[in-house]
Amino acid sequence: MTDMQDPFVLFQRWMNDADAAELNDPNAMALATCTPDGRPSVRMVLLKGFDSQGFVFYTNLTSRKGQELQANPFAALCFHWKSLRRQVRVEGPMTPVSDAEADAYFQSRPRDSRLGAWASLQSHPMDSRFDLERRIAEMVVRFGVGMVPRPPHWSGFRLVPDRIEFWQDRPFRLHDRHLYERKDHGGWAIQRLYP
Repeated sequence: MTDMQDPFVLFQRWMNDADAAELNDPNAMALATCTPDGRPSVRMVLLKGFDSQGFVFYTNLTSRKGQELQANPFAALCFHWKSLRRQVRVEGPMTPVSDAEADAYFQSRPRDSRLGAWASLQSHPMDSRFDLERRIAEMVVRFGVGMVPRPPHWSGFRLVPDRIEFWQDRPFRLHDRHLYERKDHGGWAIQRLYP
């Protein structure tokens, strides 16, 4: 199977190019979610893994995005690598990662990030920065120098793509666009799109 037949092989090649070319966070992606009544919201998150099963990121489950994904488990991602003049759009349902995956990734994070996951009431109102700093100090005392386990409100999601579009800039806005749509029986239907 060539790069053009398998979107994950092509994505890996483009991600390798981004790793070499982008100065900051080549794994940054816009994540679009919706409320149950269809009100959209979008924010930047970091891709933490991908394979033929999908694209993985982690978050506080009580955050706005966490709550929206639990209420409406469909989402879209957009990677934009300006220096490469490339974009990849991904759409599909979200599934939770396993506890084992979430635990393993959580333990790979720096200790201060693990403490922060316990301290932050992500997306909830905060009176002052001091409130966050106080909560972090409480977590330092709580966990001491021991292991910081994954909080029950923190895990990951995997977007299982049913559509992936690769966009490459070309002169005069005559861009290349290739759309991959998952077939019901497996594999991908591939078509070019007008720019």
